[in-house]
Amino acid sequence: MIIGRDLLTKAETVTVAAIEAGVPPLVEAREIIAEFHLMIRHKTEADLMTWIERARASLVASFASGVARDEAAVRAAITLPWSNGQTEGQITRLKLVRRQMYGRGKLGLRQARPIGAE
Repeated sequence: MIIGRDLLTKAETVTVAAIEAGVPPLVEAREIIAEFHLMIRHKTEADLMTWIERARASLVASFASGVARDEAAVRAAITLPWSNGQTEGQITRLKLVRRQMYGRGKLGLRQARPIGAE
């Protein structure tokens, strides 16, 4: 649904075409998802309400309902330059360290972490 058709192998393209021929609403759902991705990439939130209404009548209705419930946050995520990527990276690093401290890190994970990296 989210991978561009130009990135699919020949076998994957044939499979996707067969599935879409058998389930026409899937084609519309794919287009709706592509529109949402374009809104995010191009930072254009003007068509958000139109997108929500179109998506509510498709297979991605539950996702559209979630977007509508938190519309202000979605608009902010599309238009504002801030990201929580740095925070998420730190959380991932802390979880890694915690797993190692509790002995849940596998041997390969421990060997991959250089000594004295903290």
